[in-house]
Amino acid sequence: MTHDLAVCSWSLQPDSPQQLVERVSACDLTAIQLHLDPLRSGDWSEHDLVARLSDAGMRIASGMMTTQGEDYSTLETIRETGGLRPDATWPTNLHAAEQNAELAKRIGISLVTLHAGFIPHVQEDPEYPRIIERIRTVADVFSAHGIRLGLETGQETAASLLDALAAIDRDSVGVNFDPANMILYAMGDPVEALNRLAPHVVQIHVKDAIATDTPGRWGTEVPAGTGQVDWPAFFAVVRDHLPGIPLVIEREAGDRRIEDIRTAASLVQQHAEVIRG
Repeated sequence: MTHDLAVCSWSLQPDSPQQLVERVSACDLTAIQLHLDPLRSGDWSEHDLVARLSDAGMRIASGMMTTQGEDYSTLETIRETGGLRPDATWPTNLHAAEQNAELAKRIGISLVTLHAGFIPHVQEDPEYPRIIERIRTVADVFSAHGIRLGLETGQETAASLLDALAAIDRDSVGVNFDPANMILYAMGDPVEALNRLAPHVVQIHVKDAIATDTPGRWGTEVPAGTGQVDWPAFFAVVRDHLPGIPLVIEREAGDRRIEDIRTAASLVQQHAEVIRG
């Protein structure tokens, strides 16, 4: 098994803790980034999941929470509905964050990531202070339990995300860097962005994509190594600036998830010498 890699639990589309363990094992991996909300909602048994992971010799590398009402149909719908931005879902999402923080602490998770939602690219936007304050509030909820918060890259350029991090002004807030999302949202070159954001990166998603030819539409997620991420250059940045950073495979498209995750693991192994230096 590959011990230094994790896989996103939601990528495997499991219906139960048992199925999650079986599919992680089929990927030849021993660590996961865990989607917390099925446990928070009671759809899954917390005790059952923890016991099954322990029996299988698997560990939880980090957690992830989703926010209510997200609509990924188009770039415009996710801009309007994603993350902490919508007023209608803010109270529900804050309550979910409080419950997820308690859950994460109970099961020993020290990092939780989420999509904060569209952060305006200019600080003069009247929405800017509101979304910044909401991120601070959620970060403080997790920090009170000793948990760091990772903001997933996506709808911001590296420059605008750096500005946002400065405005948030919390040591407990970092970046979950997803190179494919930079391409999917057309927010810049992943290698250049990783270089700029490296001091703030707390985890990396191994994911790949191809940019769209039509402005305003999604790019296309593809198996790692078949898209436009320059992996040798990307992993060289990891070697030079982020030695030891947790790597987590994510796959959110296609109907060959296990095969594609194994392909991503092989990609990382092929570049192991570059990553280690």
